[in-house]
Amino acid sequence: MPSPKKPWWRRWFGTRSERAAARFLRGQGMRVVAWNVSLPQGEIDIVAVDGRTVVFVEVRSTEDEDLSGPAESVGATKQRKLTGAALAFLKRKGLLENPARFDVLLVSWPEGQREPRIEHVRQAFEAVGRWQMYS
Repeated sequence: MPSPKKPWWRRWFGTRSERAAARFLRGQGMRVVAWNVSLPQGEIDIVAVDGRTVVFVEVRSTEDEDLSGPAESVGATKQRKLTGAALAFLKRKGLLENPARFDVLLVSWPEGQREPRIEHVRQAFEAVGRWQMYS
């Protein structure tokens, strides 16, 4: 069921950006294994595998050329939620022994532009909160 918090066009734009992000990750040699994972702890946009490393990817998109706004929006609260969701995912899948990291993909998709500009921030932050020992 669609989120009542966001208008349809924002959900459409986010989905479009997440698809572009997944294509980008595949182009980088990663394997996308899950998309829009919803857990009680939070939502994970994309889960990918890079070698043996499980990569939890947060996708932030904008119609502006400037990517500083989306980059700054992955603050401490979001990092805690992502850490909790990632730990729950790793536990559920029996992957606690695998290395993991958090990447952020910043997607700039101005109106009329056929393809977005994507900035990949690898290991954007460390696991935070009481689960940081698992990072």
